[in-house]
Amino acid sequence: ERQGGEVCIISQPQYKMRERQIVRELIPYCQFANVGILPYYPLAGGFLSGKSQRGQAPAADTRGARSPYVQKFLTDANFDLLDGLRPLAAAHNRSLAALAIAWLLAQPQMASVISGATRPEQVEANAHAADWTLTPDEVQQIRGLLDPKA
Repeated sequence: ERQGGEVCIISQPQYKMRERQIVRELIPYCQFANVGILPYYPLAGGFLSGKSQRGQAPAADTRGARSPYVQKFLTDANFDLLDGLRPLAAAHNRSLAALAIAWLLAQPQMASVISGATRPEQVEANAHAADWTLTPDEVQQIRGLLDPKA
């Protein structure tokens, strides 16, 4: 920047409820440097949408059936998280996917969210999720589910 180069204005890391490594260093730096964050894979390949069921093999037409990346999320701890999130989503008549996106947008420096979709209705639902603004209490409630020992 001092020598006339381009200034970084956005960072594009992986970030979701179950992979939050950027919290310690990247988010504080982006806050300091006024750099936006544009996270991708917000739904963990569909796992955070709640379409997978505990103790059942993922449906054959889903990423969960064919992707080792998604399959690593099929743990009791992650299903416990979904069980804890369901009442909050239901109280707002929203989906778990919408909650996962709304939670990301409630984090510091989030400019938007890159969310993949396999069907047009998923694109619409993902866009509609941005209309949901979580309250500070709801963000804190989710933080308690994500870090129960904190």
